[in-house]
Amino acid sequence: MATKPYYLQNDGKVSRTPPSYLGALAKECWRKIVPFLEATGRVERVDTSLVEQYCTQYEIYRVAYEDIKENGIQTPMYKTLQDQMGEIIGKEFAGFRKNPAVMTMKDASNQLNTIGAQLGLSPKSRQELMTIAAKTDKSATDELKDFFK
Repeated sequence: MATKPYYLQNDGKVSRTPPSYLGALAKECWRKIVPFLEATGRVERVDTSLVEQYCTQYEIYRVAYEDIKENGIQTPMYKTLQDQMGEIIGKEFAGFRKNPAVMTMKDASNQLNTIGAQLGLSPKSRQELMTIAAKTDKSATDELKDFFK
Protein backbone atom coordinates (compact mmCIF):
# COMPACT_ATOMS: atom_id res chain seq x y z
CA MET A 1 0.00 0.00 0.00
CA ALA A 2 1.39 3.39 -1.03
CA THR A 3 1.90 6.10 1.55
CA LYS A 4 -0.46 9.04 1.24
CA PRO A 5 1.03 12.37 0.23
CA TYR A 6 1.91 14.58 3.20
CA TYR A 7 -1.05 16.94 2.78
CA LEU A 8 -3.53 14.02 2.89
CA GLN A 9 -2.07 12.32 5.97
CA ASN A 10 -4.11 12.61 9.18
CA ASP A 11 -7.19 13.18 7.00
CA GLY A 12 -5.59 16.42 5.77
CA LYS A 13 -5.67 17.95 9.27
CA VAL A 14 -2.95 19.40 11.47
CA SER A 15 -1.96 16.83 14.08
CA ARG A 16 -3.24 17.56 17.58
CA THR A 17 0.01 16.11 18.94
CA PRO A 18 2.83 18.65 18.78
CA PRO A 19 6.14 17.64 17.19
CA SER A 20 8.53 16.11 19.74
CA TYR A 21 11.31 18.58 18.94
CA LEU A 22 9.32 21.64 20.06
CA GLY A 23 10.10 23.17 23.44
CA ALA A 24 7.69 22.89 26.36
CA LEU A 25 6.09 26.32 25.84
CA ALA A 26 5.73 25.77 22.09
CA LYS A 27 4.05 22.41 22.75
CA GLU A 28 1.68 24.08 25.22
CA CYS A 29 0.79 26.68 22.60
CA TRP A 30 0.26 23.93 19.99
CA ARG A 31 -2.19 22.10 22.24
CA LYS A 32 -4.17 25.31 22.75
CA ILE A 33 -4.43 26.60 19.18
CA VAL A 34 -4.72 23.45 17.06
CA PRO A 35 -8.22 22.54 18.36
CA PHE A 36 -9.34 26.12 17.64
CA LEU A 37 -7.77 26.08 14.16
CA GLU A 38 -9.38 22.72 13.47
CA ALA A 39 -12.79 24.08 14.53
CA THR A 40 -12.50 26.98 12.07
CA GLY A 41 -12.05 24.55 9.20
CA ARG A 42 -9.65 26.98 7.53
CA VAL A 43 -6.33 25.30 8.34
CA GLU A 44 -5.15 22.07 6.75
CA ARG A 45 -2.19 19.74 7.20
CA VAL A 46 -0.22 21.64 4.61
CA ASP A 47 -0.30 24.62 7.04
CA THR A 48 1.55 22.68 9.74
CA SER A 49 4.76 24.66 9.26
CA LEU A 50 2.88 27.92 9.91
CA VAL A 51 1.46 26.48 13.12
CA GLU A 52 4.95 25.33 14.10
CA GLN A 53 6.41 28.77 13.40
CA TYR A 54 3.67 30.43 15.44
CA CYS A 55 4.29 28.13 18.40
CA THR A 56 8.07 28.55 18.32
CA GLN A 57 7.71 32.33 18.16
CA TYR A 58 5.38 32.12 21.15
CA GLU A 59 8.06 30.27 23.10
CA ILE A 60 10.71 32.83 22.10
CA TYR A 61 8.36 35.62 23.19
CA ARG A 62 7.76 34.02 26.59
CA VAL A 63 11.44 33.25 27.22
CA ALA A 64 12.38 36.84 26.35
CA TYR A 65 9.65 38.13 28.66
CA GLU A 66 10.97 36.00 31.53
CA ASP A 67 14.47 37.42 30.92
CA ILE A 68 13.06 40.96 31.03
CA LYS A 69 11.21 40.22 34.26
CA GLU A 70 14.41 38.86 35.79
CA ASN A 71 16.93 41.39 34.43
CA GLY A 72 14.84 44.45 33.68
CA ILE A 73 14.29 46.42 30.50
CA GLN A 74 17.60 48.18 30.85
CA THR A 75 20.67 47.96 33.02
CA PRO A 76 22.96 50.72 34.25
CA MET A 77 26.47 50.94 32.80
CA TYR A 78 29.46 52.20 34.75
CA LYS A 79 32.89 53.42 33.68
CA THR A 80 35.76 52.28 35.91
CA LEU A 81 37.80 55.14 37.40
CA GLN A 82 41.51 54.64 38.01
CA ASP A 83 44.18 56.71 39.69
CA GLN A 84 47.58 57.54 38.17
CA MET A 85 48.94 54.18 39.30
CA GLY A 86 46.13 52.25 37.58
CA GLU A 87 44.40 51.33 40.80
CA ILE A 88 40.60 51.25 40.63
CA ILE A 89 39.24 54.04 42.77
CA GLY A 90 35.59 53.96 41.83
CA LYS A 91 32.92 53.80 39.16
CA GLU A 92 31.19 56.54 37.22
CA PHE A 93 27.66 56.17 35.87
CA ALA A 94 27.79 56.06 32.06
CA GLY A 95 24.12 55.59 31.12
CA PHE A 96 21.83 52.67 30.45
CA ARG A 97 22.01 49.70 28.10
CA LYS A 98 18.83 48.08 26.78
CA ASN A 99 18.34 44.42 27.58
CA PRO A 100 18.70 42.51 24.26
CA ALA A 101 15.66 40.44 25.27
CA VAL A 102 13.50 43.54 24.64
CA MET A 103 14.30 43.40 20.90
CA THR A 104 13.90 39.62 20.87
CA MET A 105 10.46 39.96 22.47
CA LYS A 106 9.48 42.69 20.00
CA ASP A 107 10.59 40.61 17.00
CA ALA A 108 8.72 37.54 18.29
CA SER A 109 5.61 39.66 18.90
CA ASN A 110 5.73 40.95 15.32
CA GLN A 111 6.10 37.40 14.00
CA LEU A 112 3.23 36.20 16.18
CA ASN A 113 1.00 38.95 14.76
CA THR A 114 2.01 38.19 11.16
CA ILE A 115 1.71 34.41 11.37
CA GLY A 116 -1.37 34.64 13.57
CA ALA A 117 -3.12 36.74 10.93
CA GLN A 118 -2.32 34.11 8.30
CA LEU A 119 -3.84 31.45 10.53
CA GLY A 120 -6.89 33.53 11.42
CA LEU A 121 -5.89 34.02 15.06
CA SER A 122 -6.96 37.65 15.37
CA PRO A 123 -10.48 39.11 15.27
CA LYS A 124 -9.63 41.11 12.13
CA SER A 125 -8.12 38.17 10.25
CA ARG A 126 -11.05 35.91 11.22
CA GLN A 127 -13.45 38.53 9.82
CA GLU A 128 -11.44 38.74 6.61
CA LEU A 129 -11.48 34.95 6.27
CA MET A 130 -15.24 34.89 6.82
CA THR A 131 -15.69 37.58 4.15
CA ILE A 132 -13.60 35.59 1.68
CA ALA A 133 -15.50 32.40 2.51
CA ALA A 134 -18.83 34.14 1.99
CA LYS A 135 -17.82 35.27 -1.52
CA THR A 136 -17.34 31.75 -2.84
CA ASP A 137 -19.02 28.39 -2.57
CA LYS A 138 -15.80 26.67 -3.66
CA SER A 139 -13.37 25.21 -1.18
CA ALA A 140 -9.83 26.53 -1.00
CA THR A 141 -8.68 23.29 -2.63
CA ASP A 142 -11.05 23.84 -5.57
CA GLU A 143 -9.86 27.43 -5.88
CA LEU A 144 -6.25 26.24 -6.03
CA LYS A 145 -7.11 23.59 -8.61
CA ASP A 146 -8.76 26.26 -10.79
CA PHE A 147 -5.79 28.58 -10.33
CA PHE A 148 -3.21 25.98 -11.39
CA LYS A 149 -5.17 24.65 -14.40
